[in-house]
Amino acid sequence: MKDKLKLPLHGIIPPLVTPLLDNNTLDIEGLERLIEHTISGGVHGIFILGTTGEFASLSYNLRRELTERTCQLVNGRVPVLVGVTDSAFSESINLAKVAADCGADAVVLAPPYYFASGQPELLEYLKRIMIQMPLPLFIYNMPVHTKVIFEPATVKAAATIPGIIGMKDSSSNLAYFKQVQYGLRDRQDFTFMVGPEEFMSEFVLTGGHGGVNGGANMFPKLYVELYHASVNRAFEKIGPLQQKVMQISTQIYNVGHYGSSYLKGLKCALSVMGICSDYMAEPFHRFKQPERIKIEQILEELNYRDLI
Repeated sequence: MKDKLKLPLHGIIPPLVTPLLDNNTLDIEGLERLIEHTISGGVHGIFILGTTGEFASLSYNLRRELTERTCQLVNGRVPVLVGVTDSAFSESINLAKVAADCGADAVVLAPPYYFASGQPELLEYLKRIMIQMPLPLFIYNMPVHTKVIFEPATVKAAATIPGIIGMKDSSSNLAYFKQVQYGLRDRQDFTFMVGPEEFMSEFVLTGGHGGVNGGANMFPKLYVELYHASVNRAFEKIGPLQQKVMQISTQIYNVGHYGSSYLKGLKCALSVMGICSDYMAEPFHRFKQPERIKIEQILEELNYRDLI
């Protein structure tokens, strides 16, 4: 098992969007621009094939190609984390092996979706899968999509399983954060990161290790600056930076009327910025012209060129 990560992992690790030209074709030039954009912005790692990466809508061939190309393009400059969540145990293992062969640093795994597992079943699943897992693993709490939560006691038990090195939580539940932090209080080496960017700063101020924030696709420097300001408790800097993050969250992610608006807005903004295609994998479609015009206006109001 590869084990070269310095633990706990700290900082901003953007959950990369998957640039596409169509349902089965990567936007390779866009992927390269996106990776260079985020790394030059100072991010501390890259996470592919998460929710923001539309992993569940991508074919296995496309997931493998994205993993291979991302590892090649990053070329060891920052850690690469690869999502291997699947409803099939064997497919998670297969993609983890691809990630290991390509030089990725770790994998990320949410509970198998469709059949909801109980907590004892979930813990047994983690024990079984780690026997075959070729890379260190982060568990991924995403109950809104998986309909299963890693309860705090399960997280504490999972942290004792060899090879499980951290957690990304996207529950948006502050009470849950605190319960998990308390349960892990004796595990200084176990990484705990948060997905929702709206309270990444508060999370870091109270001992969290960083953020896996979608907005860092667009404005990596902003999120990195907010992270460092939070680590250093530089409250005079935190306020203005947090305001920008909230502008992004309340405006770009809320153009449109559906749960997909976050990702459509994010991809549209990246397209307007000239970074990558905004093609969405089925069953979704990119924003049409009226929504795109709104995104263009929001970016201008943000003075987005100053944030790049």
